[in-house]
Order: sequence, then structure tokens, then C-alpha cells
Amino acid sequence: MPGGPLTALAPMQDVTDLPFMRVVAHYGAPDFFFTEFFRVHAQSRPEKHILRSLTENRTGRPIFAQLIGEHVPDMVRTIKELLHYPVAGIDLNLGCPAPKIYKKNVGGGLLRDPARVDELLGALRDAVPGLLTVKMRIGFDSTDNFEHILGLINKHRVDLLSVHGRTVKEMYRSDVHYDCISAAACTVHCPVLANGNITSAEKAATVLAATGAAGVMIGRHAIRNPWIFRQTREILSDQPVTPVTLADVREYIERLYRETQLPGVPETAHVAKMKKYLNFVGQSVDAGAAFLHDMRRAMTEAELFAVCDRHLLAEPAELFSLEPYPGVIARPNCESPLENCSLDTVTA
Repeated sequence: MPGGPLTALAPMQDVTDLPFMRVVAHYGAPDFFFTEFFRVHAQSRPEKHILRSLTENRTGRPIFAQLIGEHVPDMVRTIKELLHYPVAGIDLNLGCPAPKIYKKNVGGGLLRDPARVDELLGALRDAVPGLLTVKMRIGFDSTDNFEHILGLINKHRVDLLSVHGRTVKEMYRSDVHYDCISAAACTVHCPVLANGNITSAEKAATVLAATGAAGVMIGRHAIRNPWIFRQTREILSDQPVTPVTLADVREYIERLYRETQLPGVPETAHVAKMKKYLNFVGQSVDAGAAFLHDMRRAMTEAELFAVCDRHLLAEPAELFSLEPYPGVIARPNCESPLENCSLDTVTA
């Protein structure tokens, strides 16, 4: 593990693919990347587009392969396949809060069944010769099993634990229970990454001080601000935090658009996908959410970049807010960052 507080980009389905990792690395890579989850079941094989994150990654950072599933033989089979690729380790998803996931008793659904978690971690520990990591929430609908599962993390010699400080049922709506992350950091024998509403480098420093965690894992706010990992390293080493201008954000959007373009995808579909990223970016452009209002109505590439030029290049030296503006909502009623997101509602 690197020295000093650790940083990691949280695995986000339909977000943390190879193009997005490349973009984030351009602005200051975290210490670790995690893939989107490989879905594991009887007929599954590692998804080719996720494997590209391992085989074509030139970020210079270790990349952990995340798995979601619960059937031990299939999980072990998949691990054996993935160990042929340049993985830094294997990560088990015990936190996905999407109902379509937890209803299958995988992801965050497994937190209801500590006995199953015990069996699964034991099998994975036997199958993984190197680093075994876990990303979890603090419970399903309560924290009743949290202490028990932390004991299992120790029992099976997990090497790194990422804790999102909400229950599955709380999704992204509640305050983050940083006290639970602190309890994990005091209990388990491995480093703990604090995850959940790490909005800025300053917030990262505050959370690290409050929890005693070994580092932070940042997800949605790295979509909004890909400079956040660089800024976090700066603030933790008492250096000035890199300022970001609206012109810098315009360049980021252009880079993101080009990197995430796929052959054969219609322009309107790609613009629609970009809106989902920009739903987060717009939280820090203007307090009145005018950028979000106009961006959501763009239908073509030309219209989208005309909006960007109008809002980001009129005053190009104006600073991009390091924190989201209060009341500017990125994605109400979402199950995951780029799935089932309303693009029409901003609360001022």
C-alpha cells in the first residue's frame, strides 16, 4: 500500500469504465482504481468491456476487479479467470443499493445474511493468493449486523475495507454515519477507506480526521470534479489546493465527450449519456442552476457545446466551486449514478 492517506475512485456501474479512468487520471489519478462490478452467475463470463479496464489501462495505478454475486463455485471460477489478467486484487461488492441488485441477494442484499458472507469470504480468501478487498455499507436496513460482519473481515484476513457510511435502504439520501466508519477503522486489522459524500479535498481531510480511516474513496463527486484526488493530496500535504476555472471545466467536458464516444452510438444517445455526467458537474457551475437547466434541453452535440460555451466561457477565469452549491440537486431518485436518473428536476 502507498504511504500516507490513500485515495481511490469508487466503483460505479456504467461510470468507471476505461475511458472515465483515463479522464480522471489526466487530472490527477487516485492511488487505486476499481472496476465496475463483474456480474457472477452460472452462465457468466467476465464482461469484455470491463476487462478493457484491466488490459488497456495506462494510468499507472493498481486496478482491483470487483465482483458481485453469491454462488461460491461461480465466484471462485470467475476469480481464477480474472487472475490471468493484470489485477491488483479482487474486490467483493457488499454494498450496491439498487433494488434490482439486492433483491437477488447480492451486493447490499448480502448484508442481511452474515452466515452467507462468512462462507463467501472464506471461499474468496482461499481462492485469492494476493489482495482481497471488500466494499460494504453499514447494513441493509439497520446496523444490527455491522459489528458481526466487521468480525468476518478480520476472520478472513481481508486486506482493505471500503465502508460507505449509509445503509442500503438509505441509498444516497441520508446523512453519512461517519461514526460507523470510525468504528470500522478501530475494529478491523486492515486499512479502511471512508466512502460517502466526500465532496471536496477539505471534506476528505475532515472525514479522515474524524474517522481515523486510512484514506478516502470518492465516487459521484469525482464525476463532478475530476481534480479532487490531486486536490486531496495537496491539502493533506499542506500545499495550496489547485484552483479550477470554468474554462478548465469546459475542457474537461470536451475531453469526457470525446473519450466516452463509442463507434456506432447515435449522437443523440451519446448526448443523453453526457447529460448524466453533467448532472453532477452542474452542481458547481452556478448557484441558480442555469447551466443545468439549459444543458438538459440540448439534443445534439452542437447544442450541448453551445450551452457549455455560453455558461463556461463567458467568464472563463471564474472559479468552479469546490463544493456543490446548496440546493442544486444532481440526480434525484437515482439507484446508481448513471441509471434511472431524472434529468428534469433541480431544486433551488
